[in-house]
Amino acid sequence: MTPDQFATGPSSACPAHSGRLPLYGPEFAADPHGTYAALRRHGGAAPVELAPGVPGTLVVGYQAALDVLRDPIRFPKDPRRWQANVAPDCPLLPMMGYRPNALFTDGAVHTRLRSAVTASLAQVDSNVLRGWVETTADSLIARLAHVGQMDLITEYARVLPLLVFNSMFGCPSVIGDRLVQGMSGIFEGIEAEKFNMILGEAIMELVAYKRANPGPDVTSWLMAHPAELTDEEMLSQLVTLIGAGTEPVQNLIANTMLLLLSDDRFADGLSGGSLSIEDALDEVLWMDPPIANYAATYPPKETDLDGVWLPADQPVVVSFAAANTDPSLASDVRAGNRAHLAWGAGPHTCPAQSHGRLIATAAIEKLLDKLPGMELAPPPEGLQWRPGMFHRALTALPVRFPPVSVPAPVPVATENPPAPPAPLAMPERPDFSDTERPRWWRTLVGWWRGQ
Repeated sequence: MTPDQFATGPSSACPAHSGRLPLYGPEFAADPHGTYAALRRHGGAAPVELAPGVPGTLVVGYQAALDVLRDPIRFPKDPRRWQANVAPDCPLLPMMGYRPNALFTDGAVHTRLRSAVTASLAQVDSNVLRGWVETTADSLIARLAHVGQMDLITEYARVLPLLVFNSMFGCPSVIGDRLVQGMSGIFEGIEAEKFNMILGEAIMELVAYKRANPGPDVTSWLMAHPAELTDEEMLSQLVTLIGAGTEPVQNLIANTMLLLLSDDRFADGLSGGSLSIEDALDEVLWMDPPIANYAATYPPKETDLDGVWLPADQPVVVSFAAANTDPSLASDVRAGNRAHLAWGAGPHTCPAQSHGRLIATAAIEKLLDKLPGMELAPPPEGLQWRPGMFHRALTALPVRFPPVSVPAPVPVATENPPAPPAPLAMPERPDFSDTERPRWWRTLVGWWRGQ
């Protein structure tokens, strides 16, 4: 297929988008797998419209996705040549625009930045992390167990990762609330520029706070790493780490709970059958991964992928959801199968996948243990999905259960208790005037805005 043919696409595709199927809007959110099935007629990669007026390529084949993810020479991560030719208010830029972090770099720069990330994450003790999750889960459940109903999104799955990551990153809750608000907004791509500024200012405040209050947390460990991250690098690393640890973990918890409560295979398994919570997680990571389409790359020249020619300097986005459900895969066994691409592959494989899986597993175990008899309030077909191509996320997940009395958790003394996070006493948002803000703050705000 030639580049011209690729840009035109099959005559059966939507003429309103010049032959490119759109990856946005309520229709795509309601049935993304229908779009993926239509795109497979092109082969392993297909022309799409990523946002109104923004063309790109979506990789829908499993082997084609591996070829892209494992080859940073042909498929580099730096988007700046593409970015120079899109409008500054493009809703994709908060998620796909260049940031000097491990996600958007390759080679020696990527190695240096990723070393700081992996070393900092390695200092998070898994037992301490599980303790944070379980204590947080117990507190959230105790507040609502007597009511007999809750929305698992707003009252549990969205709150729990935020509180856990506040501890991991030494982040005051007044900052953490706005981190999640900003991150959720840029995932949806609605008013993305506004939410990008909310996110950026919140992270700048976190960096300023941790400089004054270093502690045993990921933010402080990143600052102290021998890679000597610059202000811009520090800010950008935190965007990626906190983004990967809140919105996607929320969706992994919610999507797994939906599967457990709606699929008889897993409902039976929870009552003593053969399918476990871990099996349900694997199924979700295969079929409905919380990050559905991402890992954008930007070929510097026209490139052949699986017999399809890709234009130069145009985004090539990997669809983890489509690749995982590629009909050409030899086996459809999901339980215990970790060959899915939900965490990526190659040099940019997610470095926090064990942390994310631990948080989701412990959060789900607590729900099912403390609230037996839980069931969906509406039928599964009555649930709605949030817009946005990047994630697979429910708007709400209402459940009901027999009301129970669950006492608030009491901290358990240990012989060697983990050191607490840095003090989080920060009663209100810092309110610096322009003259009071540090010079590095003003510089970063300008950089964040592209000035």
